[in-house]
Amino acid sequence: MKAIITVLGADRTGIIAKVSGKLFDNGVNILDISQTILSGYFTMAMLVDLSEMSCSFPEMVGALNELGSELGVQIRMQRSEIFDAMHRM
Repeated sequence: MKAIITVLGADRTGIIAKVSGKLFDNGVNILDISQTILSGYFTMAMLVDLSEMSCSFPEMVGALNELGSELGVQIRMQRSEIFDAMHRM
């Protein structure tokens, strides 16, 4: 199973490290990543593999939401098939 994770918020040091660390801690593998800073806003999109994830999907979503609150950014995770279906319409 794969998912898309997006991160958006004011740029600050450590966002990539904290998000990738949280994923690593839960057995999530980053397959592809793109990040940029647009007018002071940090944006990142990741394609991740959930096949070795050590928690449930809702638990991972909750952990990322909590981390986003700590970092002052918005983190969203969607299953890739849902993301793909939304963007086909």
